[in-house]
This record gives sequence, C-alpha cells and structure tokens, in this order.
Amino acid sequence: MEIRKATEKDVERLMAIFERAREFMRRTGNMTQWIDGYPSLERVRRDIEEGNCYGVENGEGRVVGTFVAAEGEEPNYREIRDGEWLNDRPYVTIHRLASDGTERGVADACLRWCMGRWDNVRADTHRDNRVLLRLLPAHGFRRCGIVRGENGTERIAFQWERKGNVPEG
Repeated sequence: MEIRKATEKDVERLMAIFERAREFMRRTGNMTQWIDGYPSLERVRRDIEEGNCYGVENGEGRVVGTFVAAEGEEPNYREIRDGEWLNDRPYVTIHRLASDGTERGVADACLRWCMGRWDNVRADTHRDNRVLLRLLPAHGFRRCGIVRGENGTERIAFQWERKGNVPEG
C-alpha cells in the first residue's frame, strides 16, 4: 500500500470511505462513534487544505483508506484524566482513520507509516472501537488515560514513542 497526501480530487472518495467505516462501526457494536455524519464534508476539506489528510492506495492505485496525521498540539489533549501522557515532547496525532473494507491492513499501514516518520505519536478512540483498541497496543501504543473528543465525548488516549529517543533521567 502507498500513502500520499489527499487532494480536493479525493473528497468524494474519502466521503464514501467514511460512510463505509460508519457502517462497519455499527455492524461491530460501535453505535455512537462518528454519528451525525461525522466527519463532515467541511471537516474533510479543511483537513486537506491544512495538508494533514492522507489517502491509502492499494496496488491498483485506488484509495481504500484515509487518515489525518496532524503535527502540533491537539487542543483536546491538554486535559487527560485517569492517567498521563508518556512525555510532553512534540507529537503528531492520528485522527479519522478509516478504510472502505476492501483491503486488509489499512490501519497497520497507517500506523507503521506514522511511526516511521515521527518519534512521538498520539491517538484516541472510542471505547467501543474494538479494532483500534486492539491494533494500537499491538503496535506498541500505550494507553495513557481519557480525553474528550471534538464533540465532548470520552475517548481512550494512546501514545507511542520511539525507543532510544527518550531523554535520560
């Protein structure tokens, strides 16, 4: 799988991917994440304009997944409860990871890609998102606590830091 920056030309495809991902969530018991049409067309366009949205292409060049990798402080991560972040160094946050379900390994490709480019990666997910709750720890992410999402609902927060990049003491 190849990962590239998404463009305005990808918007229709990305919206279809998000619709398939919402359907998958509902089928697997995740009834309250990404409700009311989240992420909206405006949110997706803003992610693309900000240069944070990526497309995951299969071997035929078809976009089968998407995610956001946003560098800089995530305002929703300022407050964490029932735990703490692993460190306070600069980080990238993974948001809006989704697949159309036609190819296996989209989330793995996203996580490996981000971990190969940044030393400090954070993510959060809904308590009913069984897929990410399994995949994040499998890739070395540690559960850090509870944060609130954009809509105010609780999310389980995770962080990964590259070994050997942690200051002494």
